[in-house]
Amino acid sequence: MAASTSAFVQTELPGHFVDLRSDTVTRPTEAMLEAMRAAPIGDDGLDGDPSVRQLESTVAARLGKDAGLFVPSCTMANLLAVLAQTASREQVVLESNAHMYTSERGAATFTNLFYLGVPGVDGAMDLERLAEGVQGGGHKLKTSLVAMETSHNNAAGAVPSLDYMRAVYDLSAARGIAVHLDGARLFNAAVALGVTPEAVTRHTDTVSLCLSKGLSAPVGAVLSGPGAVIERARVLRRMIGGTQRQAGLMAAAGLYAVEHMGQRLGQDHARARLLSDGVNAMQSVISATVPQTNIVQIDVSRSGRDSAMWVRDLEAAGLAVRPWGAARLRCVTHRHIDDSHIERALASIRAVLAQGD
Repeated sequence: MAASTSAFVQTELPGHFVDLRSDTVTRPTEAMLEAMRAAPIGDDGLDGDPSVRQLESTVAARLGKDAGLFVPSCTMANLLAVLAQTASREQVVLESNAHMYTSERGAATFTNLFYLGVPGVDGAMDLERLAEGVQGGGHKLKTSLVAMETSHNNAAGAVPSLDYMRAVYDLSAARGIAVHLDGARLFNAAVALGVTPEAVTRHTDTVSLCLSKGLSAPVGAVLSGPGAVIERARVLRRMIGGTQRQAGLMAAAGLYAVEHMGQRLGQDHARARLLSDGVNAMQSVISATVPQTNIVQIDVSRSGRDSAMWVRDLEAAGLAVRPWGAARLRCVTHRHIDDSHIERALASIRAVLAQGD
């Protein structure tokens, strides 16, 4: 399995393959490549890069924040948001299935912070449990940051409501606690809610935006927030090796992505729903989540095969997906997926189901 997977990860997928592993597999558009070729560039580690500056200011303005910082990844953006708004031996509180908790809290090994996970439903923390979790004093740690996520990766792309986000912000602000938003797929969330990205980020202090998930830029993320916080994050970025030199080449692609690629994300959401409806229409031992955005999880727990076996068998049938725990698969639609790809994906799933009959 490992050798076969490596083969199609490292090279372009054959024509019969449908790749639903992630929306990070998208390639830059021709317009993005042209923007990269024409971008004015400098040295962002010395006197600055003009294309990076334009990307940072544009994203910050779009999200209603004072300033922005271009970084190599959304993981780094989240880490910098934490470091810039906390002190050693303090607490970060977030939903217990949030990506920052399940996949990124290893950073606590060198930040000297404690991460507290609060139970939630569809990516939204229980507000009463949140209020309990941020109570300081006595033997309890001081909470310096509360983090939210939208769309929520582990909750199958769920989008918490704006009312919920406002409640989290108000609860935190009343206690002097900053609020960060892991907005890796922020534009997907905004499209699902039918609002602007700024309407989503209004109830946050800082926000990270990934440029390579859904928006089709090749790499990078932007952290936005108050000017003083971003300046601290800029210093910290250098300390952890995040300074980039002629980064304007990548920033130009990111700028094009922010300005043009969010408008089409509804197509990805519609095709995710086609996939979900198609799986559930099979009335078989597997079932799919009903997506709000572009992520579908397929429950294979009753099929007699674990997710690793499903990934192997689906690959042989022409469909690339990711295991999501032992009993689920994750499928993510993106710009390179059209209706015919969804039909082929469903045919691959039917073929693997038939192997178990």
